[in-house]
Amino acid sequence: MDGETNLTELEKKIAFVFKNKNLLKNAFIHRSYLNEHKDFKGDSNERLEFLGDAVLSIIVSRFLFVKLPENTEGTLTTLRAALVRTETLAKVAEKLALGKYLFLSKGEEDSKGRNNTSTMANTFEALVGAIYLDSGLEQAEAFIQKNILQNWKLLAESAAHDNKSKLQEFLQRQSHKSPNYKQITAWGPDHAKKFEIGVFLDDKMLGAGKGKNKQEAAQNAAGDALSKLEPSEKLEKVT
Repeated sequence: MDGETNLTELEKKIAFVFKNKNLLKNAFIHRSYLNEHKDFKGDSNERLEFLGDAVLSIIVSRFLFVKLPENTEGTLTTLRAALVRTETLAKVAEKLALGKYLFLSKGEEDSKGRNNTSTMANTFEALVGAIYLDSGLEQAEAFIQKNILQNWKLLAESAAHDNKSKLQEFLQRQSHKSPNYKQITAWGPDHAKKFEIGVFLDDKMLGAGKGKNKQEAAQNAAGDALSKLEPSEKLEKVT
């Protein structure tokens, strides 16, 4: 099947038909595709990803605010982070098989870009952004409700077992602040790039980690930060 037919198949899968088919296609244009298709008249999905990230955040925030009236700001922040984190969105994108519909370069294809955690999460956000632009907030909310919010407890529990979520929870309880992750360096060829990520609280670096992608490096950085906590802090604040 060609790309256009695939996208029609996707509309049936998500039970949403786009009025503007160009928006739907744009959500699946990986930036690598533009490098090999200079005659393609369009942009990558990165702008839609930016918009979808904001739409996702406000819808999930409102859902948690209404659903959990007794919970503190810190708890709500931790839950939201768990539901919109890269790994959670990638898991949802994988369930929808969004990678199947991506327009990629041959190099990205050969390096298994369709299964890349970051790419999958970014594509989900781009699809949210496209639905929002095509039909408004209500339709975007219905899509997010079906794919994330109706299973929010299971997704949040799954996230609770990873290092980033544990560190987030600890810092929220201790200081009511969230950590931020910054790339320290990257090296190697595009198809086998390695990254080093640092995790910071304000300007203080709490830990650093390396990995074959930014997500893995960030998880390792969070693990490094957790390893430096006092044992009593880990037991009381994290587990």
